[in-house]
Amino acid sequence: MTRRVVVTGVSVVTALGQETGEFWERLCAGKSGIGPIQRFDTTEFKVTFGGEIKDFDPTDLIPGRDAKKMDRFVQFAVYGGIKAVKQSGIDFTTGDPYRYGVMTGSGIGGLHEIEEQHCVLFDRGPNRVSPFMIPKLMVNAASGNLSVFFGLKGPNSAVATACASASNAIGDAFRWIQHGQADVCVVGGSESAMTPMGLSGFARMSALSTRNDDPTRASRPFDKDRDGFVMAEGAGMAVIEEYEHARKRGAPILAELLGYGMSADGSHMTSPDPEGRGAARAMHNALVDAKLDPADIHYINAHGTSTPQGDKAETCAIKTVFGSSAKRVAVSSTKSQLGHLLGASGGVEFVISVLALQNQVAPPTINLDNPDEGCDLDYIPHLARPMKLDYVLSNSFGFGGHNACLVLGKLR
Repeated sequence: MTRRVVVTGVSVVTALGQETGEFWERLCAGKSGIGPIQRFDTTEFKVTFGGEIKDFDPTDLIPGRDAKKMDRFVQFAVYGGIKAVKQSGIDFTTGDPYRYGVMTGSGIGGLHEIEEQHCVLFDRGPNRVSPFMIPKLMVNAASGNLSVFFGLKGPNSAVATACASASNAIGDAFRWIQHGQADVCVVGGSESAMTPMGLSGFARMSALSTRNDDPTRASRPFDKDRDGFVMAEGAGMAVIEEYEHARKRGAPILAELLGYGMSADGSHMTSPDPEGRGAARAMHNALVDAKLDPADIHYINAHGTSTPQGDKAETCAIKTVFGSSAKRVAVSSTKSQLGHLLGASGGVEFVISVLALQNQVAPPTINLDNPDEGCDLDYIPHLARPMKLDYVLSNSFGFGGHNACLVLGKLR
C-alpha cells in the first residue's frame, strides 16, 4: 500500500505578492500583477511589460554572503522554501536528515548569470569570468541550495520540463514519499527569465502579447482577443509530507496530494496537440492515480496561458476527459493576473489550488470579456466564486510537449 501525502506549508514569490495571505486576497479580488518592466531598458523591445517582482530583497531571509552566490531564480526558490518550511513548523535539525528531500523545477535556470558573465567574457576576457558562474546558473542550483541551507541529505533532484517543471517536481517528490524514499520534501518551482535575452527570445517566437499600452489587460485566457502570454517571474514552494509523520508532530495539514499524471504530446516542440490529446491523457492519468472520477473534480486551475492555440487545446482536453461533466466543472486561469511564470507556474498554481481548498473559493479569470467560440466552458470570469471544493486539478503543459497534472483534495 502506498503512503498518504499531505501539504503542510506553502509560499509564493510573485508580482502579485510575496505574503501568502495578501497574495490570496489580491488574487480573489481580481487584481493584476502585470506592469512595465523596470529592471532593464526596453526601449527597443517589441514587448515592454511583464509580471516583474519589483520589491524583492532576498536578504530578508537569506544571509547576504549566500544570496550573492545565487542567481535570482535560486534566491526566489530558497526564499520561498524558507517561508514554506516556517509555515509547516518542521524542525529539520531533529529527526533523520536522510529522510528529508528536495525537488524543484525550473524551465531555464540562471539566465541572469549567463547573460552577465557572457558580457564579462567578451568585455574583460576569460580570466575575469566569475568562479561562481556555473553553480549559480545550474537548474539544480535551487534544489542544491535548499538542501545546503537546511542540511537535508535525502533525495535531491531538479526537473527541467519547460512550463511543466514545477508540477513534475512536485509529482516526482510525491512518489518518493508514497513509496518510502522520504518522509518530508521541500518542493516547487522557480524562474527568473525576464532578462533582455529571455524577453527578446520569446518575443521573436511571437509567443508574447504585445499590448504594451494596456499591460494589466494583456493576459486574457480563453478570450477571443488574446494575442499571447505575458512573461512573469517568481516561485511557488511547498512542504509535502507523509500523513502519519505530519499528524504525529501536530503539523498544519492544508490539503492532501492525491494524484499525479504525466504524458507527452509527441507532435511539436512549441505548439500543443490541437485536440489536446496529450493534455487529456495526463489529466486522465492523474484522476486514475487519485482514484477519482471526473465528476468528483469541482475546480480546475487551468494552464491557460492566453495563447490562441493553447487555450483551445486545453479546452478540448477538458471536454475529452470530463465528457458530460465538462460544462459543470469550474475552470480558471490565474495567469490572467500573474502572467506566465514558465517553469515556476505549476508551483504557484499548486499553492493556489491548496488555498482554494482551504478557503472554499475558486479564483477568477480576469479580462475574459468576449469568450472565444472554441472556449465554451465555465471559466469563472472576472469574479472569484465561493463554492464547495472537495477536489481540485492543476494543469501544467510545456514546450517540448510535456504535460503534468496534479490532483489535490481536502483531508478526509
